Amino acid sequence: MKKYANPARFNRLATKLIPWLAWPAGLCISLGIFLGLFNSPPDYQQGETVRIMYIHVPSAWMALFIYTTMSIACASGLVWKHPLAHISARAAAPIGACFTFLCLLTGSLWGKPMWGAWWVWDARLTSVLILFFLYLGFIALHHAFDDPARGERSAAVLAIVGIINVPIIKFSVDWWNTLHQPASVLKLSGPEIHSTMLYPLLIMATGFMLYFSVILILRMRTLMLERRIRIMRINNIYQTATTEKN
Repeated sequence: MKKYANPARFNRLATKLIPWLAWPAGLCISLGIFLGLFNSPPDYQQGETVRIMYIHVPSAWMALFIYTTMSIACASGLVWKHPLAHISARAAAPIGACFTFLCLLTGSLWGKPMWGAWWVWDARLTSVLILFFLYLGFIALHHAFDDPARGERSAAVLAIVGIINVPIIKFSVDWWNTLHQPASVLKLSGPEIHSTMLYPLLIMATGFMLYFSVILILRMRTLMLERRIRIMRINNIYQTATTEKN
C-alpha cells in the first residue's frame, strides 16, 4: 500500500474505485433500510422503536472505526512521513464527527421511550460524547495555526492520545454498570441477535462503510487540490517578490 501514498497514483486509483464503491453503497443502504423497516419484526419488548437500531448501531461502529483509522494515519504521518497520511486523517475527521453525532442523536431518540429520558450520564453515552469532542478538537486544531504543518502535528498528537477512549467505549458496558446492554453482535461466541435483525444490521453497516470510503476519497482529492493550489500561490508570491527585488 506504500506506493499509493504517492498523490498521482492515489488519484488514478481513486478515479477507478469511486464508481465501484458508490453504487454498492447506495444499494446496501437502500436494502438495509427496506429490510429494517418492512422485513424485520418488531421487538417483543421495544416494539417498533427497535428499528432505530439499524441507524444507531452502524453509526456507532463507524464512529469508532473512523477514529481508529485516523489515529493510525496520524501515527504513520508522524513516524514515516507518508504524504497522504495527514490528508487522509483530516479528510476522515468530519465524516467521523457526523457519524458520532448521528449515533448520539439516534441514541437519544431511542433512549427516550426506553429509559424515559433523552440523555443520561451513562458510561457509554459519556465516552461517546467525549469522542465527538475529540473529533471537533481535531478539526479545530487543523485550523488553529497559520502554518498547516503545525496544525497537522498538533491534531495528530490529539488523535493518537485520544485513541485510549475507543476501548473505553467498547468495554464500558463490561467495566461499569450502564443502561446499555452488553455486545450481542460482535462476540467470539457468535451473534445473539436473530437473523431477521442481524442481516439488515450488517447490510447497513456495509453500506455505511462503503459510503465512508467514497466520501473519504472525494475529500482527500479536494484537500490535495487545495494543498496544490496553496503551494502554487506561495511559489508565485515568492517569485514575484524575487523579481521585484532584482
